[in-house]
Amino acid sequence: MRSVIALAWVVVVLALVGNSIAAKEALLKNGTVTYLELAPVDPRSLMQGDYMALRFGMANDVRRDLERDETAGRSGSRREKFATADGNLVAVLGEDSVSHYKRLDDGSPLAPGEILLRYRVRKGRVKFATNAFFFEEGTAKRYEQARYGEFRVAPDGELLLAGMRDKALEPL
Repeated sequence: MRSVIALAWVVVVLALVGNSIAAKEALLKNGTVTYLELAPVDPRSLMQGDYMALRFGMANDVRRDLERDETAGRSGSRREKFATADGNLVAVLGEDSVSHYKRLDDGSPLAPGEILLRYRVRKGRVKFATNAFFFEEGTAKRYEQARYGEFRVAPDGELLLAGMRDKALEPL
Protein backbone atom coordinates (compact mmCIF):
# COMPACT_ATOMS: atom_id res chain seq x y z
CA MET A 1 0.00 0.00 0.00
CA ARG A 2 2.82 2.42 0.87
CA SER A 3 4.46 1.87 -2.51
CA VAL A 4 1.17 2.70 -4.27
CA ILE A 5 0.88 5.96 -2.30
CA ALA A 6 4.53 6.82 -3.02
CA LEU A 7 4.04 6.09 -6.72
CA ALA A 8 0.91 8.25 -6.78
CA TRP A 9 2.85 11.16 -5.25
CA VAL A 10 5.63 10.75 -7.81
CA VAL A 11 3.07 10.87 -10.64
CA VAL A 12 1.43 13.98 -9.16
CA VAL A 13 4.77 15.78 -8.75
CA LEU A 14 5.88 14.88 -12.28
CA ALA A 15 2.55 16.06 -13.68
CA LEU A 16 2.87 19.40 -11.87
CA VAL A 17 6.45 19.90 -13.06
CA GLY A 18 5.49 18.97 -16.63
CA ASN A 19 2.55 21.36 -16.55
CA SER A 20 4.78 24.20 -15.32
CA ILE A 21 7.33 23.54 -18.07
CA ALA A 22 4.60 23.43 -20.74
CA ALA A 23 3.15 26.74 -19.50
CA LYS A 24 6.57 28.44 -19.63
CA GLU A 25 7.24 27.06 -23.12
CA ALA A 26 3.85 28.38 -24.28
CA LEU A 27 4.68 31.81 -22.82
CA LEU A 28 8.04 31.86 -24.62
CA LYS A 29 6.28 31.00 -27.87
CA ASN A 30 3.15 33.18 -27.58
CA GLY A 31 3.92 35.93 -25.04
CA THR A 32 4.11 39.61 -25.95
CA VAL A 33 7.69 40.62 -26.73
CA THR A 34 9.06 43.53 -24.75
CA TYR A 35 12.48 44.90 -23.92
CA LEU A 36 13.48 46.32 -20.54
CA GLU A 37 16.43 48.68 -20.41
CA LEU A 38 19.28 47.49 -18.22
CA ALA A 39 20.55 49.76 -15.46
CA PRO A 40 24.24 49.97 -14.67
CA VAL A 41 25.55 47.34 -12.29
CA ASP A 42 28.76 47.63 -10.33
CA PRO A 43 31.35 46.57 -12.94
CA ARG A 44 33.21 44.51 -10.36
CA SER A 45 30.18 42.23 -10.17
CA LEU A 46 28.90 42.51 -13.75
CA MET A 47 30.50 39.27 -14.82
CA GLN A 48 30.91 36.53 -12.26
CA GLY A 49 31.69 33.20 -13.76
CA ASP A 50 29.05 32.24 -16.29
CA TYR A 51 26.36 34.79 -15.53
CA MET A 52 25.68 38.50 -15.69
CA ALA A 53 24.02 40.30 -12.78
CA LEU A 54 20.93 42.17 -14.02
CA ARG A 55 19.23 45.33 -12.84
CA PHE A 56 16.61 47.23 -14.81
CA GLY A 57 16.17 51.01 -15.05
CA MET A 58 12.44 50.70 -14.45
CA ALA A 59 13.15 49.36 -10.94
CA ASN A 60 14.11 52.86 -9.79
CA ASP A 61 10.70 54.21 -10.86
CA VAL A 62 8.86 51.42 -9.06
CA ARG A 63 10.86 51.98 -5.88
CA ARG A 64 10.22 55.74 -6.02
CA ASP A 65 6.45 55.20 -6.32
CA LEU A 66 6.40 52.55 -3.58
CA GLU A 67 8.25 54.95 -1.27
CA ARG A 68 5.86 57.77 -2.19
CA ASP A 69 2.87 55.55 -1.38
CA GLU A 70 4.49 54.66 1.93
CA THR A 71 5.05 58.29 2.92
CA ALA A 72 1.44 59.04 1.94
CA GLY A 73 0.37 56.87 4.88
CA ARG A 74 -0.39 53.51 3.34
CA SER A 75 -0.35 50.61 5.78
CA GLY A 76 2.79 48.79 6.86
CA SER A 77 6.13 50.11 7.90
CA ARG A 78 8.75 51.06 5.34
CA ARG A 79 10.96 48.20 6.51
CA GLU A 80 8.07 45.73 5.99
CA LYS A 81 7.14 47.23 2.61
CA PHE A 82 10.63 46.94 1.18
CA ALA A 83 11.56 43.61 2.70
CA THR A 84 9.16 41.59 0.54
CA ALA A 85 6.45 42.75 -1.82
CA ASP A 86 4.89 41.56 -5.06
CA GLY A 87 2.84 43.57 -7.48
CA ASN A 88 2.26 44.72 -11.02
CA LEU A 89 3.15 47.90 -12.81
CA VAL A 90 1.69 49.41 -15.94
CA ALA A 91 4.13 50.07 -18.78
CA VAL A 92 3.65 51.68 -22.16
CA LEU A 93 4.85 49.45 -24.96
CA GLY A 94 6.70 51.64 -27.48
CA GLU A 95 6.76 51.10 -31.24
CA ASP A 96 10.16 49.44 -30.81
CA SER A 97 8.62 47.14 -28.14
CA VAL A 98 10.67 48.81 -25.39
CA SER A 99 8.59 49.12 -22.21
CA HIS A 100 8.47 52.48 -20.44
CA TYR A 101 7.24 52.75 -16.87
CA LYS A 102 3.91 54.55 -16.42
CA ARG A 103 2.59 53.74 -12.93
CA LEU A 104 1.98 51.09 -10.32
CA ASP A 105 -1.06 48.98 -11.15
CA ASP A 106 -4.17 50.11 -9.28
CA GLY A 107 -6.55 47.66 -10.94
CA SER A 108 -7.92 50.14 -13.47
CA PRO A 109 -8.32 48.92 -17.06
CA LEU A 110 -5.33 49.15 -19.34
CA ALA A 111 -5.33 51.66 -22.19
CA PRO A 112 -4.26 50.61 -25.69
CA GLY A 113 -0.51 50.10 -25.82
CA GLU A 114 -0.22 49.42 -22.08
CA ILE A 115 0.88 46.12 -20.55
CA LEU A 116 1.19 44.73 -17.05
CA LEU A 117 4.62 43.70 -15.78
CA ARG A 118 5.02 41.75 -12.55
CA TYR A 119 7.67 42.88 -10.08
CA ARG A 120 8.82 41.69 -6.70
CA VAL A 121 10.75 43.38 -3.93
CA ARG A 122 13.27 41.28 -2.06
CA LYS A 123 15.63 42.71 0.56
CA GLY A 124 14.70 46.20 -0.57
CA ARG A 125 15.52 45.62 -4.26
CA VAL A 126 12.93 45.70 -7.04
CA LYS A 127 13.33 42.76 -9.42
CA PHE A 128 11.74 41.60 -12.66
CA ALA A 129 11.61 37.87 -13.49
CA THR A 130 15.29 37.29 -12.67
CA ASN A 131 18.34 39.12 -11.44
CA ALA A 132 20.85 37.12 -13.50
CA PHE A 133 21.40 36.00 -17.07
CA PHE A 134 23.35 32.76 -17.47
CA PHE A 135 25.40 32.07 -20.57
CA GLU A 136 27.84 29.55 -21.95
CA GLU A 137 31.33 29.56 -20.46
CA GLY A 138 33.76 31.63 -22.49
CA THR A 139 31.13 33.92 -24.09
CA ALA A 140 31.19 36.74 -21.51
CA LYS A 141 32.74 39.25 -23.95
CA ARG A 142 29.70 38.93 -26.24
CA TYR A 143 27.30 39.99 -23.47
CA GLU A 144 29.27 43.04 -22.33
CA GLN A 145 27.32 45.06 -24.94
CA ALA A 146 23.94 44.10 -23.45
CA ARG A 147 21.64 47.10 -22.97
CA TYR A 148 18.21 45.44 -22.94
CA GLY A 149 16.68 42.26 -21.61
CA GLU A 150 14.29 40.59 -24.04
CA PHE A 151 11.19 39.28 -22.29
CA ARG A 152 8.00 37.44 -23.12
CA VAL A 153 5.04 38.73 -21.14
CA ALA A 154 1.79 36.96 -20.27
CA PRO A 155 -1.47 38.96 -19.98
CA ASP A 156 -1.23 38.73 -16.16
CA GLY A 157 2.23 40.38 -16.25
CA GLU A 158 4.37 37.29 -15.74
CA LEU A 159 7.77 37.82 -17.40
CA LEU A 160 10.23 35.30 -18.81
CA LEU A 161 13.71 36.39 -19.87
CA ALA A 162 14.28 35.17 -23.44
CA GLY A 163 17.62 36.79 -24.27
CA MET A 164 19.81 39.87 -24.25
CA ARG A 165 19.92 42.70 -26.80
CA ASP A 166 22.41 45.45 -27.63
CA LYS A 167 21.64 49.20 -27.86
CA ALA A 168 20.15 48.70 -31.36
CA LEU A 169 17.95 45.85 -30.02
CA GLU A 170 19.96 43.30 -32.00
CA PRO A 171 20.23 39.83 -30.41
CA LEU A 172 23.50 38.97 -28.68
